[in-house]
Order: sequence, then structure tokens, then C-alpha cells
Amino acid sequence: VQLQASGGGLVQPGDSLRLSCTASGFTLDDYAIGWFRQAPGKEREGFSCRAERQGRIYYVDSLKGRFTFSRDNAKNTVYLQINSLQPEDTAVYYCAAREGRYGCRASPSEYPYWGQGTQVTVSS
Repeated sequence: VQLQASGGGLVQPGDSLRLSCTASGFTLDDYAIGWFRQAPGKEREGFSCRAERQGRIYYVDSLKGRFTFSRDNAKNTVYLQINSLQPEDTAVYYCAAREGRYGCRASPSEYPYWGQGTQVTVSS
């Protein structure tokens, strides 16, 4: 089970980004995929999760409306569209997976499989 996150970069406030998370060695349908981020000096926090088996997508309330989780089955890839980026969104963004029958969880410790992270920096 491997995950590859990409799509980060240096952007200006108000810009948008689409992060990708490509899975290899497993099919996305069988796993719940979570997105996390870790800002400098802060703990890793979860903010979105997609549980295909349960047909659910979760977003943390503070980020609803700016973040959209989607997928491309043919590419075995999930995407996170982030709009109206602000400096406080600066962080390393990670995707992670856990077995789908257990659904989504908020805690990073509940996810055994992680991508390497992609840096998002929002600065003028």
C-alpha cells in the first residue's frame, strides 16, 4: 500500500490549488482516505475524509466551502481542491488511508498508510 501526494507549491492569498493523492498496491474503493495538514510548530490535523464504502465525505466545519474532495477511479487518485487560500493554510498536506470497512476517523493515529506530504505555502 503506497500513497503519493503532489500538487503543492507557493501561491498567493486568494489562489487555488488542487492536490492529488495517487494510490498504488490497493484500490481506493477498499479504503477510507483522509487529508491532513501540519503547520510549522503545530500538530497534524485532519480536515477531510472520504469513505467510499459508507458513501460519505467529511469536512471539518471551519473549512467547509473552500475544500472539495473528488476522485478519478481510472487513475486510482483522489483530489483535494482548495480555494481562497490564506496564509494560515500554509502547511505540509498529507493523504492517508485506513481500511474502508472501518470508515473515517479524525485522529492521524487511526491511519496506518501515509503519503510523503506536499508543501503548500501561501504568501504574498
